[in-house]
Amino acid sequence: MLRMLKAAWILFWAISLTLILFLPIVIAALSGKRGDAAFHGTRIYAWGILKVCGIRLRVRGRENIQPGQRYVILSNHASYFDPPALVLALRLQYRWVIKKELRKVPLFGLALETSRNLFIDRSRGSDALESIKRGVAQLPNGTGILIFPEGTRSLDGKLLPFKKGGFVIAKDGQLPILPVTIRGSHQRLPKGHAAFTPGEIEIVIHPPVATGDLPLDDLMTDVRNSIASSL
Repeated sequence: MLRMLKAAWILFWAISLTLILFLPIVIAALSGKRGDAAFHGTRIYAWGILKVCGIRLRVRGRENIQPGQRYVILSNHASYFDPPALVLALRLQYRWVIKKELRKVPLFGLALETSRNLFIDRSRGSDALESIKRGVAQLPNGTGILIFPEGTRSLDGKLLPFKKGGFVIAKDGQLPILPVTIRGSHQRLPKGHAAFTPGEIEIVIHPPVATGDLPLDDLMTDVRNSIASSL
């Protein structure tokens, strides 16, 4: 019974916050060229959803972020709490690379699209990657992108194999990679469950990794080891 009540609680607040913030976020997105104001609106949503679920954030490594620098941010992914936790913890302007299916979610999908996030059709392979590269090149100065290189949430919180897309984008765009580790989100809301557990989520921001002439496989290994080091 308690699990059902928790699931209903988080669903109620997710829908309520979407309805409350949808219009302000869309208006902010349409009235600004950069999309920064709309991104600030998503921070309000993130704060609200974590607050009502009793989630506390602990952040380490903010000193590794250089203000104004555009990054390809790569993070592990094990919970639906990861996106709001990152939005609040990083304090950076970035856009998400999101699977295209989320564009179809009523109101929420439109808010994501008008906020200039980048959608990817994973069935299109290299064509999808090229479209993301073009989208990244058109982002305002100082605005990075965030990708979950595992491609999906981990069932047990352990790292899945990384996909190459984010690393290729970083190398082609000559952008540094900002590795980020999320700890504790799997325990708060595991994949496949709707009942959450209040508690702490820790975000660890690692030193940026320069892409340079580093071979792709070595780059992937370095970043994966960095993220894994704090799990």
